[in-house]
Amino acid sequence: MTHINVLDPGASPLDYYGFELRRLREAAELTQRQLGDILNYTGSLVGQVETARKVPTLEFSERVDAALGTGGLFSRLVELVLRSQLPSWFRQVAELQARAAEIYSFEMGMVPGLLQTRAYARAVLGAMDRADLDDRTAVRLARQRIFEKAEPPLFWVVLSEASLYQEIGGPETMREQLAYLLAFQGNPLINIQVLPFSAGAHAGMTGSFDIYRFRSDPAILYTEGYGSAHPSANPDTVTYCSLRYDHLQAAALSLKDSAELIRRLMEERYGDQLA
Repeated sequence: MTHINVLDPGASPLDYYGFELRRLREAAELTQRQLGDILNYTGSLVGQVETARKVPTLEFSERVDAALGTGGLFSRLVELVLRSQLPSWFRQVAELQARAAEIYSFEMGMVPGLLQTRAYARAVLGAMDRADLDDRTAVRLARQRIFEKAEPPLFWVVLSEASLYQEIGGPETMREQLAYLLAFQGNPLINIQVLPFSAGAHAGMTGSFDIYRFRSDPAILYTEGYGSAHPSANPDTVTYCSLRYDHLQAAALSLKDSAELIRRLMEERYGDQLA
């Protein structure tokens, strides 16, 4: 007799997802292989999701909803699943990003996660640890769905010019990442400024930080260490760093000039001529 792994649906969002997937698949009288054929995935993958050994993606979930007629159940549930897979210290930050009406970010060394391409995110996450890299990459990219909400947040980022020169993932990955940044030109909700080397000493010398603003709650300052998150709602601290951010924006290039610098850098370093 084949052993069937029995999940506790209350153990975690991932276990609940797998439990419901198996229950509804069996109710539809489909084998894992048959459902996999319908979804254009392998039956093995379906089995791994059902036994909570594989994290489902949004695309997988949307196909399951369509195949089993679940009214969007798995597309909604996958957001909880992906958030639960974040490092425990980062889950509060993801929650803040999901609730924020405005996000202001200053980045010293790399493109922020909310604007990373798949290849760039994979290179960043795999720098020291390649375990479960596909799943961890999918989890990071899922955070970008905040821009698909009915009322997406205003996102303003100031990138140090150094973050554009730091070659992460190789030339092709960097070319794609820089092109992706340029794709946001004209989007009033996603604004990218570059703090050039010529700015010299600046208000963000002590490191990267984010400021989250909400419609009805106090603003929160967020800084990050190795494996640790440091959110603060102290109004004096938030005000102080908001002033720093104002100075960073003033010292940075305009949106238009920032895009031109990114375009020029991409062409000069990676030979990609954009029209």
